[in-house]
Amino acid sequence: MISQPSGIVIPFLKWAGGKRWFCEHHPGLLPKFSGRYIEPFAGSAALFFSVKPDRALLTDLNAELVITYRAVRDEPRKVRELLELHHRQHSREHYYNTRSAKPINPTELAAWFIYLNRTCWNGLYRVNLKNEFNVPIGTKTKVVLDTDNFDAVSNALKRADIWQSDFENTIDISGDGDFVFVDPPYTVKHNLNGFIKYNDKIFSWADQVRLRDAIARATERGALVMVLNANHQSIRELYADLGVQQPLTRASVLAADATCRSRVEELVVRCWHQLPETSPSVMAVNAHS
Repeated sequence: MISQPSGIVIPFLKWAGGKRWFCEHHPGLLPKFSGRYIEPFAGSAALFFSVKPDRALLTDLNAELVITYRAVRDEPRKVRELLELHHRQHSREHYYNTRSAKPINPTELAAWFIYLNRTCWNGLYRVNLKNEFNVPIGTKTKVVLDTDNFDAVSNALKRADIWQSDFENTIDISGDGDFVFVDPPYTVKHNLNGFIKYNDKIFSWADQVRLRDAIARATERGALVMVLNANHQSIRELYADLGVQQPLTRASVLAADATCRSRVEELVVRCWHQLPETSPSVMAVNAHS
């Protein structure tokens, strides 16, 4: 196992739109808070593992993701043992046999979920109309990683309540002093008729509006809310009267050739009264998914 700096907890999942780059380059944008850390779109929970709050609420609509987090919290060594078994058996045949046989036992399901996440194409999570995971095998062959530390992950997750929940229900229970980190699917008003897939659901422009309204109610109750979203005119207009907006520019690392990598802009909206001292300029960073 690679030696990690004291206190560092590395997310164990790959996730589309992961925020490791944000954690590494922009910790100064985060507010000081006295209440709970709340994340309604948990994903890989990169910021949660970076902040390591004393009290947290992590929620997501993805039932398998929620079960996985609970199993790693409660049975980290058993999950690792099962993952090591997948590692020894990994092959194209084993991948597709495993993909088609989702376990019922929570610990086995967690190992199933992590195995597929690490060996499927691009770490993508996608299901068909029958709610069956259908992403093809990818090029990665390493199932157990040098950075794995499930005991440390478990200790961090022991301070969190982990629920399957719609984002609005989660945000609506936030209160004075809570910090709510919101990283939704990047739907914009005029793209794909205003919707994209979110797990096995559609995340529509109407959901973006519903999200904004929930955030507005949360700030009225005294919660501190940070939103990361697409730096698009429709998003900027949606949050125009709600918080302080700042674009963050990062380098895409998707292309193998560095000369072909484009710049990617995202928008951070900080919805609280006391903002940390930061430069208002656009910041260029290297992306880490």
